[in-house]
Amino acid sequence: MPRVIVIGAGAAGSTAAIFAARGGAETVLLDGGVDGGRKILISGGGRCNILPMVVDESRYVTDSSPNVLRKMLRAWPVLEQRAFFEDDLGIPLAEEHESNKLFPVSNKARDVRDGLLTAAKSAGVRVLHDHRVVAITQTAGAWAVTLANGETLSCDRLIVASGGLSVPATGSDGAGLSMLEGLGYELNPRYAALTPITAAPSAYTELSGLSLTVTITAKSAERTAKATGGFLFTHRGYSGPSVLNVSHVVVRARAEGSSALLTVQWTALLDADWEVRLKPQGVRTVSGAVRAELPDRLAAVLIAAAGVDPARLLSELRREERLRLIETLVRGDLPWNGDEGYKKAEVTGGGVALSEVQPRTMESRRHPGLFLCGEVLDAFGPIGGYNFLWAWSTGRAAGLGAAAPI
Repeated sequence: MPRVIVIGAGAAGSTAAIFAARGGAETVLLDGGVDGGRKILISGGGRCNILPMVVDESRYVTDSSPNVLRKMLRAWPVLEQRAFFEDDLGIPLAEEHESNKLFPVSNKARDVRDGLLTAAKSAGVRVLHDHRVVAITQTAGAWAVTLANGETLSCDRLIVASGGLSVPATGSDGAGLSMLEGLGYELNPRYAALTPITAAPSAYTELSGLSLTVTITAKSAERTAKATGGFLFTHRGYSGPSVLNVSHVVVRARAEGSSALLTVQWTALLDADWEVRLKPQGVRTVSGAVRAELPDRLAAVLIAAAGVDPARLLSELRREERLRLIETLVRGDLPWNGDEGYKKAEVTGGGVALSEVQPRTMESRRHPGLFLCGEVLDAFGPIGGYNFLWAWSTGRAAGLGAAAPI
């Protein structure tokens, strides 16, 4: 019976511990916090978006091989993961079709966190809170884990599921990544992902609190990302799923000392659609035509940005003014000057290159007996349960791999 230690009682670590113990391993789950799974508790506004209903693998972002990433995802299909939560853990899920999301029927993230830890303990896992790991070393084929209190624990197999750097208030301090880097692992550049973008002050600051659905494109010399979804003006800039899903392009451009352009299609209407709506219609004004499709305050700001008189009759609108206005409405520049970084990032981009682990088991290619899963690996997905899916999938693979007979 292999002795397994799992570092981190988050989504990936809890899952890894469950499957390691069920696979016959003597399993210990270590967590630096007082209760574990802090990110699960705050996810989805406290509701926990467990999974997407349908998975689009192309929406994951990695600097590693997309082919390897797909292999890892397909090892545990989303329908099987859903069955795990509903049939195994007893957490019924509700479908939110308009957003392609699955939530617990209770709408309580705590049910998910507690369900995972309960399942781990039922499988025989020894869960130890307030056990912060400060070092990992390999000696004579075994692993030694040093705790902050000076205590050392040993095991045959070690699973690192310590997370990344996002939302440090939950205990994510990047210590696991630093330890792995110290062991010689190739780490792709780390960066805040799924984080709000800042733009203060700007012409849009007065719109704080206003929300709508848009299509936003972020483009730099190296990368392009496009997303359709909710958009929120904040007192510091912009947030909402559409913004978060393209924010990594902005964050990485800043880190690399280059620039990135944000453009927004403010409605579902394209050039030809706006041409129809801006045709002369009696005594209708430019303001009236645009306000028919957009919130009044935003319409006023966009018309001003296009340099058009809002009181001008559509019949008096010059061709160059109409084209300028359409350009603003369909491909309007969105000013920005920064981002909220790891403090508000939902995940950490980058991390250990996927080439460093075996896709089927998550076992290290460098150090037999060491397994990696979850956010320490170089991959993340969009808002909508994709990152939990990654955590559940890689966590299960690591747990099963670590439980294999010695």
